[in-house]
This record gives sequence, C-alpha cells and structure tokens, in this order.
Amino acid sequence: MEADRVQIKTLAICLAAVIAVEALLRAGLGPVVRHPMMVSGAVRLVEAGLIIMIVFIREKGLDAIGLSLKGVVPGIRRGLIWAAGFGLVVLLGGVLAYVMGINPLSLIHTHLPAKPGDIGLFFLVGGLIGPLTEEIFFRGILYGFFRQWGGLAAILLSTLAFVMAHPVFPGVPLTQVVGGILFAVAYEVEKNLMAPITIHASGNMAIFALSLSPLLPSK
Repeated sequence: MEADRVQIKTLAICLAAVIAVEALLRAGLGPVVRHPMMVSGAVRLVEAGLIIMIVFIREKGLDAIGLSLKGVVPGIRRGLIWAAGFGLVVLLGGVLAYVMGINPLSLIHTHLPAKPGDIGLFFLVGGLIGPLTEEIFFRGILYGFFRQWGGLAAILLSTLAFVMAHPVFPGVPLTQVVGGILFAVAYEVEKNLMAPITIHASGNMAIFALSLSPLLPSK
C-alpha cells in the first residue's frame, strides 16, 4: 500500500458521491423505511460500495487505500492486536478513574435503543457497517490524500475531519479525538486498512456492550 497515491480528483469524486448519497438516498428512503437505523445502514453500505468502485477505477485497484484480498486476514489479525493493546490501556485508565472517584463507564456511555431488536440493529450498523464505511473514507481516502504532506499532517488532518463529522455538544469529543488518532496511526504503521477497520469496529462494539452495564449511573 502506498498511502500517498490517492489523487485530488479521486478525493473530489468520492466526496461528491458521499454528499449525493446522503442527500438523495436519505430523502428517498426516509418516507419508505421508517426505522432511521436501517436507513443509516443502507446509506453507509452504498457509500462504501461507491467509494470502492471509484478508487478501483481511478487508481487501477484498491492498493491506494490499503485494501487487497491477501491483506484482509493479516490486517484483521494486526487490528485485533492493536485493539487488545489499546483496550488494556483503557482498562488501566478506567481503574485509575475509579480510584479517583469517577465512574469510567460514564465517560464512554452511549444511549442505546430500548427494544432488544433495535439494539441488535444498532450493533450491526454502528459496530460494523459504520466503522467499515468511515475507515474507507477518513483513512483510506482522506488520509491517503493528506499523506503527501507527511505522516503527521495526515494523522492530524484526517483526525480533524473525523472529529468534525462527529460533533459532540456540549463537551470535548474525547472519544473521537483519541479514536481518530489511533486509527490513523495504526494505518500509518500497518499500511493495511483492515487494521483500523478492525480497531474501530472492536472499539465501537466494546463501548456499546459496556453501555448495557447496570453499573452505569441512572440519568
């Protein structure tokens, strides 16, 4: 994988495709599909498919965004190692927060749907489909474009874009900042997009699972 091979025309076409899908597909599916999570999942899958198709055609393959069939399994394996290591760091940080009188679960709490069926859909879309599409765009496309100015610039700029796409009001989007940096660094080191995809999906799944904990403070 050569992370600086994503051209500005490829970036522009992918960005236009994402904007068009967000506008047209959401408007078209909204009146038909009443469940917003299903709409979101369909939109994300279409976006991922379009980006992959655009990159494959314009860049003569998917190596430009760190995707290849032979790299899938090694990328997942490396991503799991990164996820386990970061999970250990988070665990130690959680213990420290608990000692300081802070409930660490309250720092990562995500509001989940009330119905069990909706929770399963939430895990599928937010835990798998969302991370897949976001990593293809933010790391594969944006990072790949920004990489021409160096690894540090690519990490910072792609993370900034990632944070801006996940606004948190009020407060500091700590999870998004840390996650964006982690995913970008993993991509820079591993040169394989499956690594940040795996870390992102594992992290979301862990956060969602912990958000089901009865130890969370009542609102």
